[in-house]
Amino acid sequence: MRKIIANSTPIIALNKIGRLDLLKQIYGKIIIPYAVYEEIILDSNLKESNDFIEESGFIKIIKIKNEEAKKIFVASLHKGEVEVMILAKEIEADLCIIDDLLARKYARYYKLNITGTIGVILKAKELGIVTIIKPILDELIICGIYIDTKLYNKVLEISGE
Repeated sequence: MRKIIANSTPIIALNKIGRLDLLKQIYGKIIIPYAVYEEIILDSNLKESNDFIEESGFIKIIKIKNEEAKKIFVASLHKGEVEVMILAKEIEADLCIIDDLLARKYARYYKLNITGTIGVILKAKELGIVTIIKPILDELIICGIYIDTKLYNKVLEISGE
């Protein structure tokens, strides 16, 4: 079974538009480090996050083993992003779902396979789970998720829309 680790932003963003199911349909199960769980709980848009995660049945919370490893990361990364990368190395994850640009640069440096929320949406279209992604992107923007105009247009071009 593939080991997929997600940061909080993709979970929160997909939940805001009611499409958290995409993670389950594409990956089956996902793993989040404890710091990501804490970030999700603190997000006011995910009411009763604790129950939500437990009831989802496809999100597993794992604590990192090497707390000392957090010290090697710059202060500009969030605790959740740092723990995603540490946990990915500890369990030899197949994929990390991270949106933050700086965190993605660090993840690439550590030779981690990465995608983001938009990558998940593109994968859903590729697999036939969704047929059109433009409304999904538009809904993310309406819900306050920033998507650069160039990226937005590139994604529509890639998806043939």
